[in-house]
Amino acid sequence: MAANTYYRDSSPYYRREDAPLPDLPPTSPFHDQAYPPRPQPQRYDSEYSQYPDTSYMGGGPRLNYISDPFADPDAVPLRTNGQKHSNAGATIITAEHDDPFVRDAKPVRPPRKERWWTKFTWVCYTLTLIQLIVFIVEIVKNAILTKSPIEIHPQFNPMIGPSPYILINMGARYVPCMHSLRGVQDSSLNIDWPCPNTTSLTGPGVSCSLSDLCGFSGVPNPRVGGSIHDQPQPNQWFRFITPIFLHAGIIHIGFNLLLQMTLGRDMEKAIGSLRFALVYFSSGIFGFVLGGNFAATGIASTGCSGSLFGILALTLLDLLYTWRERKSPIKDLLFILLDVLIAFALGLLPGLDNFSHIGGFLMGLVLGICLLHSPAAFRRRTGLDEPPYSDMPMANSRNDGAMADRRDMRSFVKQPLSFFKGRRGLWWAWWFVRAGALLGALIGFILLLKNFYEWRTTCSWCKYLSCLPVNNWCNVGNLEFTNTTKTRRDLVGLGEDAFKAALRY
Repeated sequence: MAANTYYRDSSPYYRREDAPLPDLPPTSPFHDQAYPPRPQPQRYDSEYSQYPDTSYMGGGPRLNYISDPFADPDAVPLRTNGQKHSNAGATIITAEHDDPFVRDAKPVRPPRKERWWTKFTWVCYTLTLIQLIVFIVEIVKNAILTKSPIEIHPQFNPMIGPSPYILINMGARYVPCMHSLRGVQDSSLNIDWPCPNTTSLTGPGVSCSLSDLCGFSGVPNPRVGGSIHDQPQPNQWFRFITPIFLHAGIIHIGFNLLLQMTLGRDMEKAIGSLRFALVYFSSGIFGFVLGGNFAATGIASTGCSGSLFGILALTLLDLLYTWRERKSPIKDLLFILLDVLIAFALGLLPGLDNFSHIGGFLMGLVLGICLLHSPAAFRRRTGLDEPPYSDMPMANSRNDGAMADRRDMRSFVKQPLSFFKGRRGLWWAWWFVRAGALLGALIGFILLLKNFYEWRTTCSWCKYLSCLPVNNWCNVGNLEFTNTTKTRRDLVGLGEDAFKAALRY
């Protein structure tokens, strides 16, 4: 006898004496409603009306309709239901979906394919192309006027480029072409200025007027025996802008464009073309304005170094803002500081304009505080989540950062007060810093222009920011005058017996 049979038959505890369970009802109590069969979407097709129905849900002969097994009415469509036309010309007729969330949902568009021009750094490439074309024009003009593509006489240009007189004639920053100077407009004798085609320190090449040297339709020539206040002043103000596109030689433009197409291109990708262009031109112009106030008056300054120093200041700020998010922030910081120190040290040598570097760097810092996103640590403490920078021009118009910027701008215009509600004290403090930095930069720019054209206040120690007191370097480029005859005065730039203009890069 098996063990299970023994215990079941002999023990009362294992013997079932109760009545058997009743049978299950024919339908479940939780499903007591019979639903009609689902209406199947039909497709009219007269070509197959003579064949029997072979669909999954059908059976029997098909008269004029066939079922579409892929049109499930309970599936969530990507777009609202409606009539569709197949390639064969057959019309699919489907019922409107009863779900209001699906019926009223907007169609989901696939993301647009990113075009090649959305990744193109237009500002960097355009500026580089213009600067290369302008440099070629410099070389051609120097070759036509002096019979040599680079300056060889009266001295060799170490940057391997045109003479400073060609650069002055093409728009370099040169103070005598921009406002009146004591000793020039109030001179009692005629002053001989160098001609653009000057190749020697003596002879007919140094007997041009100031208007011939400055070019661009000329400037008012000073009248002998006049006063500095009763004569029309030269006012070629554009010389604060045009030097950005001029370069003194192959070495000069090579180093600048190398930095512009590496560091500058990466920064334009990061912050967008509009912000990049604003910082680039503002830094370059402010650098030349600062140099026009404190650099030597006989110095002709060119180059986009001030603009690039503004971009370098943005790079430094971006590193400090995202310090914890960088893999090796100390290495990046040392690399940036090394570039800055080398450039500032080279700016102390004769022929280099350190004021353009300093001015561009300061303006880059101010605009970086105003235009860049807040530091990461600040956003974590205030709970501020700023959108990414908008794309460059011609980029996808559905970019999240651009759409967020437009939404914020529209909301600020419609309800300016609600934009500031609920802001924390730290947020207000940071925005006051931004507003103060921008206001200080504007005031400083206006004061420098006022001093350049009217006050003419100089700084006795500022020259040491751009020179070293070695071998009379700090006196290089200051205009001096000597009487050679009773009717002529020669312009002396470097303490020699004839005019020699210095060039700063």
